Amino acid sequence: MADSPDRDRGVYMISVAAELAGMHPQTLRIYETRGLITPKRSPKNTRLYSQEDVDRLRRIQELTGELGMNLAGVEQVFALEQELERMRRRMRNLERHAQRVQQELEKELDRVRRSFKFELVPYEPPSQALTPPRGERGVRIPVRRPPAA
Repeated sequence: MADSPDRDRGVYMISVAAELAGMHPQTLRIYETRGLITPKRSPKNTRLYSQEDVDRLRRIQELTGELGMNLAGVEQVFALEQELERMRRRMRNLERHAQRVQQELEKELDRVRRSFKFELVPYEPPSQALTPPRGERGVRIPVRRPPAA
């Protein structure tokens, strides 16, 4: 589900939230005491649970009921999931930074390559067609010059 502003708005009273999550209202109070859930409060201090809170309660129910965890284990799972999400955000930031650095390096490398093209002349070995092979005398071509005046 996509996060929307309404998902974290407290709209359910404790009895409704407990029914949606499939548990007793007293269980929600215990989870609140343990810090597993933090409902919003109305101006008259009534607990108001959001859809995110209900989803979290269902997750607690899954971990304790289906997987047999105790509440300490659930606390550890939530702490690890929070740390994992923090590390994922950090990884995304580092990947974006690495891409920017790579683009800058590629631009600089291209700039350096272009500057070398103007400074360097490609080396071509001397042509062997104009010089005789070693040990042989070349062909002598007589040159006639006009008489000096």
